[in-house]
Amino acid sequence: MATSEERAHGRGDRARYGQLLAHAGRTTVALRAAPDAPDPRLWGSGVLIAPGWVLTCAHVLAASDGRRRDLGPDGVFGVAFGGRLAAARLEYDLSRPDPAAGPGTARADLALVRLLDPDTEHPCAWLSDQPATLLEDAYIFRGHDRPGTDRPPRTDAAHERVVRDGGGVRAAGDAAEADGAGEAGGAPGAPGGAADPFTPFIAVRFGARDARGLQFGSDVRVTPGASGGPLLDCDRGEVVGIVKGRHQQDHVGLAVPVTALRGLGPEHLVAGATGLGPDPYHALMGLHDRWHWSGQDLGRPGGPTWFDAQHAIMAGRGRLWGVQERLQALDLLARLPAPRDPLVVEAAVGEALDRGEGPGAWALRTWRDGHGALYQGSDPYTELCAFVHYLRIVAQRVADEVREAPGEAAAEVREHAAHLAEFVQAKAVVLQPQDRRRIGPVRRRPRSVLVEFEPLFYDDGGGELFNWSVSEGYGRGQWLRVDVQESDGGVPFEQARAQVLRRLGARLLRADGDAGPGARVRLEVAVPEGHWHTPADRWEVAASTRRTARARPVGPGRAVILRDQGRREEIDPAWLRRWQRVAVAPALHALRVPPPRRDGAGAAAGSADGVWRLLEEADDGAVPALCHTVADGTGRDAAGAALDTGFPAGLWSAAGHGERSCDASCEEFHRGVRELLQGSGSLARLPELVRELRAKAAEEGAHWARDLVLLYDDPEDPIPQLFTARPQVSPR
Repeated sequence: MATSEERAHGRGDRARYGQLLAHAGRTTVALRAAPDAPDPRLWGSGVLIAPGWVLTCAHVLAASDGRRRDLGPDGVFGVAFGGRLAAARLEYDLSRPDPAAGPGTARADLALVRLLDPDTEHPCAWLSDQPATLLEDAYIFRGHDRPGTDRPPRTDAAHERVVRDGGGVRAAGDAAEADGAGEAGGAPGAPGGAADPFTPFIAVRFGARDARGLQFGSDVRVTPGASGGPLLDCDRGEVVGIVKGRHQQDHVGLAVPVTALRGLGPEHLVAGATGLGPDPYHALMGLHDRWHWSGQDLGRPGGPTWFDAQHAIMAGRGRLWGVQERLQALDLLARLPAPRDPLVVEAAVGEALDRGEGPGAWALRTWRDGHGALYQGSDPYTELCAFVHYLRIVAQRVADEVREAPGEAAAEVREHAAHLAEFVQAKAVVLQPQDRRRIGPVRRRPRSVLVEFEPLFYDDGGGELFNWSVSEGYGRGQWLRVDVQESDGGVPFEQARAQVLRRLGARLLRADGDAGPGARVRLEVAVPEGHWHTPADRWEVAASTRRTARARPVGPGRAVILRDQGRREEIDPAWLRRWQRVAVAPALHALRVPPPRRDGAGAAAGSADGVWRLLEEADDGAVPALCHTVADGTGRDAAGAALDTGFPAGLWSAAGHGERSCDASCEEFHRGVRELLQGSGSLARLPELVRELRAKAAEEGAHWARDLVLLYDDPEDPIPQLFTARPQVSPR
């Protein structure tokens, strides 16, 4: 039996959390048949998380035999909350397999439901921005299974009796309940023996987080119909999971962490749904965070908000970065564009935490996710420094990307970045002088160094001549030219390359230092057609700034990519469309491109149209792979066709073969490329994966990998318009 001290502690928790529990009960909904359907039975629960949006488990929308529920016309069903039954429809299903993804692609038992009436007013729960930790006081809620009822969660004495045993807390009487039908688990007890669908019950702290999700103790019974409802961590005042059920073998309770929503992408949109645009996760969490901030507006009608409840339970904890700072920071972050690359978020978090890498244990997709990665359990002052530093970096990065961009949209982004910077400045006034100096101003940190060779064609029968330049890149087409060789005459390619290499080592080292501790900026090399086989990763540059420094190959130590110099003039729509499609593809795969045949006169014939169709009809995750040389002949024709059909990335061998037939070395090359892409994940990680492969090849002697060339052309970060004055020449 629980001691009197334990019972008093339980009553104190309920009093302190009462307002929060009431909010959680009001945001929990019931999913059932359409408003005009005769069957009123409860399917499961969900939670309101943004205006017009409900988060639930995907399996709630399937019957016990796995088929879809009996939905109304156009897939309409009912969502009961606040004494009413609203019409709704499934929009996103994170559990369904993506045909374009490879085997073993991660899926989550989550679904997003849209309320069909856009004017429906309702409360919203607060979704945690950080991974769940040990649960001390956590509750599971079940939706109202009868429209027309709207009672708050019960906290009467019968449900304040708790037993604390074996490392957790369980509701009194739970262990005696029989399993319910239709869901894993059973209902908690209620006075008179009836299950009370409105009463939360205490869940034990979970001791594991694995592929199945969050686990809580086997002594907790999951109420029939509670699947899809929220798992509330009262200590933090946040929804940390979505209840999934109880495991059949070991009987532990399971919940999907809300951070699994970070996997939401356009590929999860169901047929016929309108969705949230090309980045639904960013859009959804922006709606969530801005709604909660607007709830604190002066003069706004209504009672206490979820934030008020959070603020009440967190008061007196001595946090310098409290729930009010979080509320405002996430609203300001929600107004910014989504980061163009998740690696930018990880880098900002790593810098704010004074380490050279991001968290690594979980994916960070948005600025909000980065904010959630900063709760490190450190002392309040150190935590405050981390948040101020991170937000300062974000404000500077976003401002840099649109600093010179024209138009009203860019001006609005600059304004929002300035508001974030002002907020950071206000929070930084309590920092020690040395920390204020360390955190600001944020240096403009380069992401890459670009070497561009510009061909100069003459009609006098002479050789091909080049100008060259070196620029530092900051993303979104923002470049700073730091070195240039420009003249009317130019120099041959090998001479231009030698001139670049004499200065490139020092330039890369300087950019690394500016990029931050342990950073290695990417080397990008833009070459024209005829030089697509350039093995820039094997270029040797000075390893230090010493006058007699040894030269080392650049490829094993940093990502090296090739860019097409001919794409500098303007952004071709086919290129941009293909980039946007492959950038969000959940998995990449190799597309082996055969070179078009040539007739005796040297003109493309026979399979040229077939190669073109192969490229045009390729799916989103395809990356062209060629074993023929791209320097000339049919291999160059095939690479040109890939670029003309918009492909932003391709893999080929610097020492590819000519017109002879493929042999065993070709098969080794294509097998290696297939294996590389199968585990690559997103396109954004491909340059680093190729670098790792090159480093491994340098040690183990894999010839095909040592000769691998990666074309990687981002139209959203186009190479600069460098040369303003060019000689008037005509092509040969």
